[in-house]
Amino acid sequence: MPLSSDQKAEIDQQRAEQRPTRRVVAPDLEEVLYEALPVLDHGFVRVIDYMGDDNAVVQAARVSYGRGTKRVSEDRGLINYLIRHRHTTPFEMCEIKYHVKLPIFVARQWIRHRTANVNEYSARYSILDKEFYIPRPEHLAAQSAANRQGRDAVLAGKEAERVFDLLRKDSELVYEHYFEMLNEGTDGAPLDPERSGLARELARMNLSLNYYTQWYWKTDLHNLMHFLSLRADAHAQYEIRAYADVMVDTLKRWCPLAHEAFLEYRLGGTALSKTGLAIVKRLLAGEPVEQKTSGLSARDWRELMASLGRGA
Repeated sequence: MPLSSDQKAEIDQQRAEQRPTRRVVAPDLEEVLYEALPVLDHGFVRVIDYMGDDNAVVQAARVSYGRGTKRVSEDRGLINYLIRHRHTTPFEMCEIKYHVKLPIFVARQWIRHRTANVNEYSARYSILDKEFYIPRPEHLAAQSAANRQGRDAVLAGKEAERVFDLLRKDSELVYEHYFEMLNEGTDGAPLDPERSGLARELARMNLSLNYYTQWYWKTDLHNLMHFLSLRADAHAQYEIRAYADVMVDTLKRWCPLAHEAFLEYRLGGTALSKTGLAIVKRLLAGEPVEQKTSGLSARDWRELMASLGRGA
């Protein structure tokens, strides 16, 4: 994750500044505030700002009858209750803002979560850096035959070498052509005075999706946990999951009680349908149940059995 000297200097300056405040702060999150937390080969996640903490959630939940905070154990129980029963508005009282550097194809997945404020680096106005994502060997996998969105066995040997060769050559070539079409040096002067450069907004269009972009992404605690419940899940695509895993750690630093409840009820738990719950009750009663007579589709049955740690 190479950072330019200017970026490093800016981060060091931000982290060195001390500001007296009466607002709530999260000490553990303050430790990594502004720091570039590495993800993938050139990416990072930075926490830029935040508002509120676990106490803000509790305060919002209790405002209807004016009860103040009593003990941490009571706060934990209340936050567990709120997440367990799918309450949302108390968690919307907390907000966090990230600076994220990520491959364009990951960004196109990420942007489907429309419950955030986003401002992305513009290649209409600026020139993209020559930084592109190449998977590590253990993540270079074939298409799954059973899941159209999944991966299967890891490629190896000559097949893997050929894919890596194509990825690198294609990425290098499109950037070479991108820079040729721009006809613009780092100082803004034409590389070839004999011709005009193509507009930046057009020159960018042949860059591949593994090139890196950046954005500021601000969301509230409720929608952050919804994002993480999907993207930190074991079934999520590895590349976006790598970002989500880092963000789960920032959640722990920011709101440890909400993080604890999130792991217990969302990321580590499961939801049962009405039919699925009836099946669990029958199994607990010692009744044999088969998929054909369960009322579930084959896929729903497999998922239920997997969540229960039983073979299909």
